[in-house]
Amino acid sequence: MNPSLFWFSDEQWVKIEPHLPANQPGPERKDDRRILSGIMHLQRVGCRWKDCPSAYGPHKIIYNRFARWSERGIWQAIFAAVAGNPDTPGQRALDSSHVKIRRCAGGGKGEPRRRR
Repeated sequence: MNPSLFWFSDEQWVKIEPHLPANQPGPERKDDRRILSGIMHLQRVGCRWKDCPSAYGPHKIIYNRFARWSERGIWQAIFAAVAGNPDTPGQRALDSSHVKIRRCAGGGKGEPRRRR
């Protein structure tokens, strides 16, 4: 097994597995742990879905699982169940990037500043 790949530990999986959707229409899901480990690997390294290592399975299945569960709010339920303290805010963001904008980028409203 490649040590650079992400795999849920047995302890982590015990916390996650009860929160996975059951009795869903369509074919039976197989290898949930492998697919979800692939999703977490992609989130961790930030690569394209197509560049997902083949150890996690076909990239199309991994993407479809992520997209469908995102639309249905399943990820939020899983994260809330395994995160711990329920008193923490619902969402947080940390970003060190910034963008400079000129005043005229606001659609030209207002008078321009006169240079002296």
